[in-house]
Amino acid sequence: MKALLLLNMGGPNNIEEVELFLRNMFADKNILTMNSYMRKFIATIIITKRLEDVKTNYQLLGGKSPLPALTDELISKLKIHLDMPIYPVMRYVPPFADEALQKCKEEGIRELVLFPMYPQYSTTTTLSSLEDIEERCEALGYSPKITLIDPYYDDYDYIAASCEKIIEAAEGKDTKEYDLLLSAHGLPLSIIKAGDPYQNQVEANASAIKIYLNERGIEFHEIKLVYQSKVGSSAWLEPNLVDVLRNPTHRKVLIYPLAFTLDNSETVFELDIEHREIADKIKYEDYIVASCMNDSDKFTQFIVDKVNAV
Repeated sequence: MKALLLLNMGGPNNIEEVELFLRNMFADKNILTMNSYMRKFIATIIITKRLEDVKTNYQLLGGKSPLPALTDELISKLKIHLDMPIYPVMRYVPPFADEALQKCKEEGIRELVLFPMYPQYSTTTTLSSLEDIEERCEALGYSPKITLIDPYYDDYDYIAASCEKIIEAAEGKDTKEYDLLLSAHGLPLSIIKAGDPYQNQVEANASAIKIYLNERGIEFHEIKLVYQSKVGSSAWLEPNLVDVLRNPTHRKVLIYPLAFTLDNSETVFELDIEHREIADKIKYEDYIVASCMNDSDKFTQFIVDKVNAV
């Protein structure tokens, strides 16, 4: 018997969980790649500096991340098509892996199918979640077969599901008047230089979207790959979305979150509230943020097909 685990970083379920989210994230050796003493020191500095600001951001989202509820909605749709237990497994806030793994062990589940909600592979996301599952299985004395779904950033059906959201967001607009900004979550260059494949996969993802849209005769003024969510002063992947928005060559933009499958604070707050303020100040003519795939029929079917192929 199999069970499906949807792997994600998670998002605070309430304001009290914001600190837990930050502490667990910055305690992750895949996020802060240094010795444990230095990691704890740096994490304390970052959290002390950012905690109240991050809490304020979540207040603007109604006091919680939209991600947990969107995950539950997706699971409800998946259960219509898949005859197996399906669990959300979050990395930094509940529901943690222990809860699902304990149930799977009790139910005699022999194979765990892990579906990363991250389309591109990174040590900071997929590997971190996989290692978390493996460590917690070991702690529980539970030894199921673990099957990890491969990165799907350039899978045709995934690209179709992505482009559906871009096309929906552009409905009623002349796309030739808009720049399409494909916004991926940034990473420090030090992680990329250490061999992380994320940048290459993001670039391939963007290329596949360009080809798909072109084949359907959907033309934008320009399509640009950009990176968001930079933290700290170290060198990160570029171009940075904020820099691109502040130095406009074109004042009609449609932003599609490239590295997320479910909406979260970095799409709903960062892109649609925080960065919209920049666009408003600089007097953009139009600023559109496409939603993530969430529980769209195309994305739901894509997951079902991937799981059934295992």
